[in-house]
Amino acid sequence: MNPPLEPTTPTAKRSPALDPYALRGDFPALHQEVNGHPLAYLDNAATTQKPEAVLEALLRYYREDNANVHRGIHELSRRATEAYEGSRARIAEWIGAEGPEEVVWTRGTTEAINLVAASWGGSNLSEGDEILLTEMEHHSNIVPWQLIAERTGARLRYVELDEEGRLRLDQLPELLTERTKLMAVSHVSNALGTINPVPEIARLVHERGALLLVDGAQGAAHHPVDVKALGCDFYAFSGHKLMGPTGIGALWGREELLDAMPPYQGGGEMIRVVKPDMSTWAALPHKFEAGTPNIAGAVAMRVAVDYLDRIGPEAVLEHEQSLVGYALERLREIPGIRLYGPPDPEERSGVVSFSLQDAHPHDVATILDTEGVAIRAGHHCAQLVMRRYQVSATTRASFYLYNTREEVDRLMDGLDAVQSIFGSTGTQ
Repeated sequence: MNPPLEPTTPTAKRSPALDPYALRGDFPALHQEVNGHPLAYLDNAATTQKPEAVLEALLRYYREDNANVHRGIHELSRRATEAYEGSRARIAEWIGAEGPEEVVWTRGTTEAINLVAASWGGSNLSEGDEILLTEMEHHSNIVPWQLIAERTGARLRYVELDEEGRLRLDQLPELLTERTKLMAVSHVSNALGTINPVPEIARLVHERGALLLVDGAQGAAHHPVDVKALGCDFYAFSGHKLMGPTGIGALWGREELLDAMPPYQGGGEMIRVVKPDMSTWAALPHKFEAGTPNIAGAVAMRVAVDYLDRIGPEAVLEHEQSLVGYALERLREIPGIRLYGPPDPEERSGVVSFSLQDAHPHDVATILDTEGVAIRAGHHCAQLVMRRYQVSATTRASFYLYNTREEVDRLMDGLDAVQSIFGSTGTQ
């Protein structure tokens, strides 16, 4: 196992509120070699690495408390239930919910959005109604709405992107009409890093009597979240984006909305009474949680949130924006590079997307991998973004609290290798 990466240049800066070199020791996966090089993990928008405390929480649950929740009388079930529901209460507190009954456990952001689309949308949308989306959205915040629009006869409309990766909010007064029932928007773009002004959007949406759902997959991990301050009606997020396990996430919704929505799935746990010809439903949030849940994932997600909270979301965002600023400065030195997203690092989370005309993003990613640098290449489940900028794919480096300037330098060294293979690039 390699020791934690230490500063190697006298010009390296550290965030005054966050020391990534100290934090790296908490993440076992970072201390390995890939293709003969120390790993530089720059694919955090896809998933984040897990601190030892999260890994220990998973193992401890399965080793000591493994039992099903709620229905058991024995001690293991009692402990599992206490940990599971305690995690829900902690998540509710962390995002500023009124109470744990407003937090529904899901498999992640995707299932949370599908739940709202199928349950709320199936009950409240009809032919001629409109759902407002944006060109910025991840497919998980487009396809569920396409499906429910096809079922109900509702229509989808889209807010466009400008040249620098910001939403054309000047279009909202025209796009928000009396037919608009809901707008769904990303808190932070996974493809561009753009941080959207959710409170401003919420105000405009509510003025037209519509609801606002926020895809918080990239928001909760990188940005302070207070659902009341944001002003949204639903907020969806995933555990694995914020150092928790995969397969666990949550939907927050205003209690009165959730209470009026029918169950998303049927089965055990979500019922109150079952008769031959009808059933009644459990109270919130359990009516949306059919079957045995991801108990261990929920328990470990709390540990991830506690870890993130100790550092402070503001410090994380400040650190990421410092790295983004440095990365953008270095990338602009490359002839012919095309950068995507706002030029000001303070308008972004820790995402930098770019392309080189003479090297396909997949080739760039492959060459970087041989240098031990892990990035992402492709359309990033955001094909409308790619279409807007007339590219099929981009190369994306995404940073988190444990990344360093030295790793940005590793990225640049890898791009030097790309250029030496493909030759100098031309302007795209």
